[in-house]
Amino acid sequence: MPFGAGAVIFVGIVAVAVSVGGEAPTTTTTHMRDPEVVARGAELFATNCAVCHGPDLRGTATGPPFLDVIYAPNHHSDEAFQQAAAFGVVPHHWNFGPMVPVAGLNREDVAMIVAFVRTEQEAAGIFRDPSHG
Repeated sequence: MPFGAGAVIFVGIVAVAVSVGGEAPTTTTTHMRDPEVVARGAELFATNCAVCHGPDLRGTATGPPFLDVIYAPNHHSDEAFQQAAAFGVVPHHWNFGPMVPVAGLNREDVAMIVAFVRTEQEAAGIFRDPSHG
């Protein structure tokens, strides 16, 4: 029996919830240590993410800050960022509307954005969310 559009959307939402809610953190250590990748991630972030998450990663009136322990790798894994960019996100930590998928980004683009975000988090002293296992 073929899946309908509703089933596909449901599976996508469940995949995001699973990846955001309990997946073991993945790291971008190799990417994080490559200044060229981080710089490219900063450019991609500025073009695709800063309008909502702020040019300084501190959020805006329309999107949450990535310089918050909630986005530490042990709470939101790198794959959670991948899933959010690909499928969007139903809000569950903040009172913002749903995030729509980000058109035009592939997995490598998002990995570079995550490398930038993780580098900035590290510089801000954010390594893990102590309230999240």
